Amino acid sequence: MIKSPTERLIAEKDGAIGWLIFNNPARRNALSVDMWEGIPVVIEQFEQHPDIRVIVLKGTIEAKAFISGADISEFEKRRATNRDAAGYNETSARAFGAVEHCKKPTIAMIQGYCLGGGLAFANMCDMRLAGESARFSIPAAKLGLGYGWSGVKKLVDLVGPAYAKEIFLTARQFNAAEALGMGLINRVRPDAELDAYTRSYCDMIAENAPLTIAAIRAAAAELGRADGAIDTKRLDAMVAACFDSDDYKEGRNAFLEKRKPQFRGR
Repeated sequence: MIKSPTERLIAEKDGAIGWLIFNNPARRNALSVDMWEGIPVVIEQFEQHPDIRVIVLKGTIEAKAFISGADISEFEKRRATNRDAAGYNETSARAFGAVEHCKKPTIAMIQGYCLGGGLAFANMCDMRLAGESARFSIPAAKLGLGYGWSGVKKLVDLVGPAYAKEIFLTARQFNAAEALGMGLINRVRPDAELDAYTRSYCDMIAENAPLTIAAIRAAAAELGRADGAIDTKRLDAMVAACFDSDDYKEGRNAFLEKRKPQFRGR
């Protein structure tokens, strides 16, 4: 059974989907310390569950937000000085890392506000599907806080330096259409259709070969490394494992027999 360590995170399994739901509606799903700490715990459970093929991050409808950023009310106590910030940043880094390096495909399903750390979390996911109500911003420049280079690089990799600088320097909110135009998100749908649309994407992914998906995700991650030191041997081994797998045999047979393949990840 999948359990969440805090009531501000809801963890659910629905078929092949693992839902990580942010549940802090009083603060528009602003991330409190217990939420930062709980995210890696839930992600690890999803990774270990053999039936889960896709993980979706979303906010509760009541919050009218995906994540509105970090809980600034905790900053005076948790992030008042550079020394305090170091410990806080280590906790948040573990949460970001759990999503960025997740062993299974991840989708951010975004409705309402997606601000600051919320946009950073969305950017860690493989895909971002948004409702028309979505609003995006990184307000670091309005708070005077420092923004780590790795987060800057992630945004630059997604939208390019010109749009990334516009997002950071203006600190303004962008609507879903603008975000789509920049390449910040993959798709936009009316809010009422977003849940079903996201599930359809999850179904498509869940039906595909896990080893192939893992190899593609690993290659994309390696190609995005800041040091440029791509582990080509590891990537080549993952591709070879696909060709040597039972799933490759199943894929060929299913194609010839004109049926859907049943992939097992081996």
